[in-house]
Formats: sequence, C-alpha cells, structure tokens
Amino acid sequence: MTPLDRRTFLAAAVASAALPFAARAQEQSSGWAPRASLPWPVQEIYCAVAGGQIVTAGGLRRGEGAGLHIEDRVGGYDPRLDTWTELGRLPAPRHHPMVVTAGGALMIVGGYGRSAAGDWTAVTDAWMADGEVWSPIAPLPTPLSETVGVDIGGRAHLVTGRRPLGAANGQWNDQSDVADHWVYDRDADRWEAARPCPMARNSAAGAVLDGVIWVAGGRTVSGGGTGRLDRYDPAADRWETLAPIPPSPTGQQVGGGLAMAAAAGKLVAFGGEWFQRGGGGGVFAETWIYDPATDRWEAGPPMRTPRHGLAAAAVDEVIYAIAGGEVVSGGRAGGVVEALRL
Repeated sequence: MTPLDRRTFLAAAVASAALPFAARAQEQSSGWAPRASLPWPVQEIYCAVAGGQIVTAGGLRRGEGAGLHIEDRVGGYDPRLDTWTELGRLPAPRHHPMVVTAGGALMIVGGYGRSAAGDWTAVTDAWMADGEVWSPIAPLPTPLSETVGVDIGGRAHLVTGRRPLGAANGQWNDQSDVADHWVYDRDADRWEAARPCPMARNSAAGAVLDGVIWVAGGRTVSGGGTGRLDRYDPAADRWETLAPIPPSPTGQQVGGGLAMAAAAGKLVAFGGEWFQRGGGGGVFAETWIYDPATDRWEAGPPMRTPRHGLAAAAVDEVIYAIAGGEVVSGGRAGGVVEALRL
C-alpha cells in the first residue's frame, strides 16, 4: 500500500471509529443501513469471510472513454470496526473471479482477464492467500467465470457459470452457460467433478445453510433471468429444486447478477439486473427472504441503493451488500456498502 493509500484508510478509520454502535442500532430499526464504503468503485465481484474480514477482489468498471478497467485490488472489511483495509493485490487483474475459502484458506479462482483476444478471456487460474501474497494452486480443469462459490466441510464448491463455447475465448459471446460443479480438495490440491446443477446458468448466487448448498437465481444468455432455487446435499450427492424467487412487483424476474447470504436460519437474496429487448433494462432494489421450513420467499426491506454484480456476506447474523453496478450493465460502478440485521 502506498503512503497515500495508507493515509486514506487511516482517515476513514478515524472518521468511522464512533459509528459501529449507531450503525447496528440503525440496522435493527430501519432495514438496510449504510456502512463504510469500499474506497474504490467496482462491480462484478464476489467475497468471502476469512480471518475475521470480508474480503473482495478484482472486478471491473468503465475506464477512460469506452474501455473497461479490470481491477487487481483486494479489500478487507472489518465488520466490528466498520473499516476497510487494502490487502495484497492479485497477481493479475480479473473480473468475475470467485472469492471463496477452503477450510478457512482464502482462494481466488477463475474469472476473466485481458488477452490479445479480448477483455473476456476466461481463465483457469487459482490462487491461495499466504499472508498478503497470492500463491498459485492447482488450476481449474476448465475455465470458469460468473460462478457460485461456497465452502462446506472444508472444501470449496464452484457451481454453474460460464466457460468458452468453442475454441474462441476473448469476447463475451465466446462464453456459454454451464451446469458444472467442481470441488477443491485442499489437502490433495486437486479439483474433482461432482454432480452438475440441474440447470445451466450464470450469475447466480449461493450460500450454505443447514449443512447444504443453495443456488438461487441466475440467468441464461438465451432466456434471461430465472428465480430458480436448487439445493445440493453433499453427503448424498443429490440436488433438489424448491420454490423460486418471485418476480419483482414491476413484473421483471429477479435473477441475474443478484447476491445472497444466509443468516438467522434464512436465505437473503437481493439486487440483480434485468434487460429489455432492444436495449435498456434496470437494477433491482428488492430483497427476498427464504424460510427453508416453509419453502417460501417473502419480501424484505429494499436496499437503499439498487445494485447488481455486488458481493454478499453474513457475519454475526448481519448481511452485508458490497459495491456493485448501480445501473444496468457496466455503466456506473459504486462502492456503497449496506447492512441488514434480520
């Protein structure tokens, strides 16, 4: 971190030192509450909880002119202090990389990088944190991006996403929806294939609750957003399909680019985007809360700032919605962070 970066973070820490208690009270009384923003704008990110921090990495935003800026920065958020710290940068810029843990070890897997073929070159790279240094581990057997990543039983699971349809690999249209399911064994440093998800899609969201994996929403290139909810039992190697996320009151289906976390025995899904034929679309503010005991979704408080391509995590029964795109597609990334206590 440069001296300027360090001063910026120290100033943010001092300014917010008195905020956590007031912020928690606000969480309990008024739905989503603002927390310290990520110090740089970014979207198409994921996050994981490791070492007491919520860690997010990579992503993208519009650069100067019409180009994409692909990020290599890594941020760590301390929920107790409501402060951000910049951590060691990625070995290479990535957007849509999965941030996941395996037995508590932090990993960055897959995503897209820049190559001579284009800014949407899907990769197989996998890195594990060693302090603030990222060291290579076994690469994915196949490129994978826009996937769902969770840690259960000390193993990292990657489910659904996109990978190259054929030999071409560099543009968005080169990628295809998949139902792939890969599991990382940290002890053996090896990826293994598991039972595929029942539906191929990308940009879904996932969480672990009651000892099983939940994959919600997502979209397909040809069919748009889906509210589908699938549940995977790793002990039985079995998938089940349950009640889908309802459409938004606007009539649009919540699905692609949403985020989800588990807290207080519930799944909490929020955000995402929708496209309309001929161009345009919108971003969802909606929050949906799922009760596994009744297999039902109910509307929760909307986010203060509608977003897609955002990251989600839960710490001490509080849900965090981190950064993301504030307009449909890649037009405006932000660093807004909001928290919800059920």
